Amino acid sequence: MTTAPHRIRLPAAQQPTWTCDGLVENVRADLAALPPLVEASAVHRLRAELARAAQGTRFVLQGGDCAEPFLDSAPARITAKAAQLCSLADLLTTRAGLPVVRIGRFAGQYAKPRSQAVETLADGTVLPVYRGDAVNRPTADPAARRADPARLRAAYDHAAACLDTLLLRGHLAEDAAAGSVFTSHEALLVDLETPLVREDTEAGGHYSSSAHMLWIGERTRQLDGWHVGFAETVNNPVGVKLGPGASPDDVHELCERLTRGHGAGRLSLITRLGAAETARRLPALVEAAADFTGRVVWLCDPMHGNTVRHSSGRKTRVLTDVLREVTDFFAVLRAHGVPPGGLHVEMTPDDVTECVDDPAGLATGALPRFRSTCDPRLAPAQARGLLMATADLLARKDTP
Repeated sequence: MTTAPHRIRLPAAQQPTWTCDGLVENVRADLAALPPLVEASAVHRLRAELARAAQGTRFVLQGGDCAEPFLDSAPARITAKAAQLCSLADLLTTRAGLPVVRIGRFAGQYAKPRSQAVETLADGTVLPVYRGDAVNRPTADPAARRADPARLRAAYDHAAACLDTLLLRGHLAEDAAAGSVFTSHEALLVDLETPLVREDTEAGGHYSSSAHMLWIGERTRQLDGWHVGFAETVNNPVGVKLGPGASPDDVHELCERLTRGHGAGRLSLITRLGAAETARRLPALVEAAADFTGRVVWLCDPMHGNTVRHSSGRKTRVLTDVLREVTDFFAVLRAHGVPPGGLHVEMTPDDVTECVDDPAGLATGALPRFRSTCDPRLAPAQARGLLMATADLLARKDTP
């Protein structure tokens, strides 16, 4: 019998130290009593679409912010993000002739894992690191960086506002209409995800009402940890990020555990190996999942493995590296007879300068319009260039 989500007692990585434990319990109780953010019926429609992607008759475009600010729940902001996602999906379909499953990294992407628990400012001040708006604020002062449990309830309210706007503008996947948008985020915070689990009256068991799809990050995919254990208890489609440290044994066990009792489309394996490592490391991972071909979706995240430092000291990504990783991803999957299932991309509809087009851009002056609260995102023209190149790969049906 599957363990109920609220009874999971496993270590959870990347959790904040909240300022008031008593308030956390009150917020969890509030969240548990609120209406679901998404309905089980839409969750199951997404799984059916992902099953088609696993079999090569759909392609997935999952995209949006790195760390979504609460301010972006304003109608104009969430509408612009959905419009960008839909426009790029239409481009893919037009150029490659393949229907696209549209999944936004929005309406809930309010928490981020971090490599360090603290950061040191230029003046020597040590602060807790920014962990996303569901935890604290990016402003570099001690009050802003305190982990405030009240922000968990605010995360629900802002996600609900985004979903209301998407529904009003005809973007949300509230029915089976073609071209609708599903929502996703990293299922990171125990105190947010657990109370938003609801009974699944369609399929039995439980589902997460916080988003249609959830993913587990590279830093939290421990096989004996809370995040994988939690994913086993819900019926949503789930993704798992696979970085350079992922072993074939890890991949096989993740497939065994996260597909058990579910049909095709339940699990997406999201590779983030980097341009320099994809051709070398991906074949063994694909071979480890050979028994699950046609059931799991392979997605490429060409962003996170290609983070480098600009001459200004800021993190950035080089578009030519991003393109190379996608090309190698296609080549490896097709060499193994596995459909390349989609892309997972950090992007924005804003005219930013956070990523550079080629290596020469790393030595230019400071990036003047770096507006992300965390990692660099593709600007509109860069995202369009990436999707045009991807569409050409899809249309060719082969990759040298």
